[in-house]
Amino acid sequence: MGCASTAATVHGRRLLGIIPSAFIKKNLIGKTCGKELKVASMHERLLKMMEFGYAFIALPSGFDTLEELFQIVSWVPLNIHQKPIDVLNVNGFFDGLLFFLDHAVEQKFITQSTRQILISASTTEEVIGKLQTFHFELDPATSQLKWPIESSQKQEMDLKLHLQLPLFSGVLTSCVKF
Repeated sequence: MGCASTAATVHGRRLLGIIPSAFIKKNLIGKTCGKELKVASMHERLLKMMEFGYAFIALPSGFDTLEELFQIVSWVPLNIHQKPIDVLNVNGFFDGLLFFLDHAVEQKFITQSTRQILISASTTEEVIGKLQTFHFELDPATSQLKWPIESSQKQEMDLKLHLQLPLFSGVLTSCVKF
């Protein structure tokens, strides 16, 4: 993520890095470009990314990214959020994953409408276009679900008023502002 955050900063974007305190204590991250928001856990990090972000982009990476990706995807049909989610499929990195998801639809483990939650693009231009046109129709049964907001409103309200989110932010999975 260092390259993506540096590139975003060079192009005039302001960044918000949402970083678990354990990473900071063990010096597992490099220098952060922009603002830092320290959180207690990976779960809190994902909740903050959901709160501050307008969309999610998964870049080629490992298990941590996949775990966050599937968690954030699973929240859409539960009506926890309705934000678009994309995998930036650089050089076909996610082809196997996308094939697996299509296979799960064929085997009737995932519905076709639920499969459409996760979009894929091979270029950043294509990502932006797809994220801007994303729409998911909730199942009537889950559309009535309401979830409590888990946050301290004052600090986040201040950040929302003064911080323009970047094209890419975060350590593993990314948030976007159009």
